[in-house]
Amino acid sequence: MPTKLATGLCIGDGGAAVVAREAAMQAKEELKGGRVDLSIVYSSSEYDHREVVDAVRKVTGNALLIGASSAGEFTERKVESGSVAVGLLSSDEIKVFTAMAEGVTGDPEAAVKEIAAKLPDEVASYPCMTAIVLIDGLSGVGEEVALLASYILDREVSIVGGMAGDDFKMKETFVFCDDRVATDALSICLFASKMPLFTGVKHGHTPLGRALKVTRAQANVLYEINDAPAWDVWKEETAEIARNRGMDVEKLVDPGEIAQFFTSYTLGLATEKEGQYKIRWPVSINDDDSLNLACGIAEGSVFRIMDGSDQENQINAAEGAAVLAKESAENAGYFEFAGMLVFDCAVRQLMLGSRFSEAVDRFKKVLPGVPLLGWETYGELRLEPGQFSGFHNTTSVVLLLPDGNMAA
Repeated sequence: MPTKLATGLCIGDGGAAVVAREAAMQAKEELKGGRVDLSIVYSSSEYDHREVVDAVRKVTGNALLIGASSAGEFTERKVESGSVAVGLLSSDEIKVFTAMAEGVTGDPEAAVKEIAAKLPDEVASYPCMTAIVLIDGLSGVGEEVALLASYILDREVSIVGGMAGDDFKMKETFVFCDDRVATDALSICLFASKMPLFTGVKHGHTPLGRALKVTRAQANVLYEINDAPAWDVWKEETAEIARNRGMDVEKLVDPGEIAQFFTSYTLGLATEKEGQYKIRWPVSINDDDSLNLACGIAEGSVFRIMDGSDQENQINAAEGAAVLAKESAENAGYFEFAGMLVFDCAVRQLMLGSRFSEAVDRFKKVLPGVPLLGWETYGELRLEPGQFSGFHNTTSVVLLLPDGNMAA
């Protein structure tokens, strides 16, 4: 059986079970009687996640399941928020294994080790390993989990994934694994495949101003930049450009307005490659003018404040991520594709507003006719073997599934 991904998406007020069943049935009909090896489920916080998972499992005959609560969902046919999106995978070229661990916030290493003990080290005749990693979106341990998973699972495992969302309520997020639904949890789906799977990542930000240094930080809280309170430095560095766009940063007090401000003026962490940055999103400000980031930040890190206000750059970034994955596949001799999984930052949805669907159209432009399942995350993961940082914000991450046929 060649690899096939089928998708479904539904929104409505008929209740979680009804909406989830309809989404799953849409995808199942697209499979045209094919076996379901894996269900991938993304659910708005508007629905009872327990009911969503139970409904999908019932439709698919209790097939293995991975998924998360989200902040927006899309397929090749629809872009929505407040919906349930389902992808069903069927493949003789990919073997699928799932596992979950709770307590990821307090001890991410223990959580990864618990999962690793449940997953195979290798699978005969399926040498390529890719892990989809889904994490409680409010845990703040995305970078730590990505690095731990790369080291503990296997250094040759490619990692993609995302942090669960809750439609910007910022209260509680969930991950799913088979029949389990949990917060403060980590779930992993391991793909062991006969052929490599291909990834791409891209953001649409440009550097703004001078290089800065983290001089005091703990976990995901950034206290001081260049020995000054973090928020004071942020205001100083962005005041002029924000003023030119009609915003007075000194008057920002509402948490919602501040969060929106940070979507445009975020943190770009310097990498080993000149001119390339990993984006880190400051989520909020504390009373002492420190900043809460979406993941940990190390003292001594060098960064620039990034400008993400150019919507064209943000839309182009979606296309760029898909192009990178497609070019990697074609360089390896694969030209036909079964599906595309997209992990897209919820902040990009805020930045683009009504134009967000244009970004989704760019994925489809690069790979026309290829089934697409995507969701809006609170942080994205993409870590290839040999890399030493895998957590991203305000980016698009693409996982491209070849149909299994290599060009002659």
